[in-house]
Amino acid sequence: MTTGRFSVGLTGGIGSGKSTVADMFATRGAAIIDTDLIAHALTAAGGKAMPAIQSQFGAALVTADGALDRSRMRTLVFTDTTARHTLEAILHPLIREECERTATATQAPYLIFVVPLLLESGQWRQRVGRILVIDCSEAEQIARVMARSGLEESQVRAIMSSQVSRTERLAAADDILVNDGNPADLSPQVDRLHTLYLAQAGQ
Repeated sequence: MTTGRFSVGLTGGIGSGKSTVADMFATRGAAIIDTDLIAHALTAAGGKAMPAIQSQFGAALVTADGALDRSRMRTLVFTDTTARHTLEAILHPLIREECERTATATQAPYLIFVVPLLLESGQWRQRVGRILVIDCSEAEQIARVMARSGLEESQVRAIMSSQVSRTERLAAADDILVNDGNPADLSPQVDRLHTLYLAQAGQ
């Protein structure tokens, strides 16, 4: 990012446990900037992205209170590449602007940007110092997503197939944190990486 601060791009497939790991880094003093949370704020009622979204997609994609109808939009962009690119053209500059603003404001020793589609976007590799991939088996991903969202296995697999493969994700990683479902295994890995990132940041 333009702040010149050492930063990490945290990513992983759906259900890999990105938020859990990000929270653990936060307790150790890292600044967490979650692009999904930013996108939700931008598309909430009164969000900065909503006028452009309504203009481009019409009232059918907006809820009664003025927020993005996420379910309908998800269905649309999953099947319509042009719609997906239109939405990205609206959201991505606003997300980047908010990331820059938040990064500039924090005094934390280093930054972690949580970007679910970091590798798919093709833009984040040049913005961060290292890429951290949260990894788990595909069976574990499916079980977690079905448990939290109520989606059918076929729906989860369809989402997974729209993301880069596990093999590609691991190949792109500078660091890998294995989240296989045992919480006790996470802390030592986070501690090791936190020490590494502090050193990279000159702390």
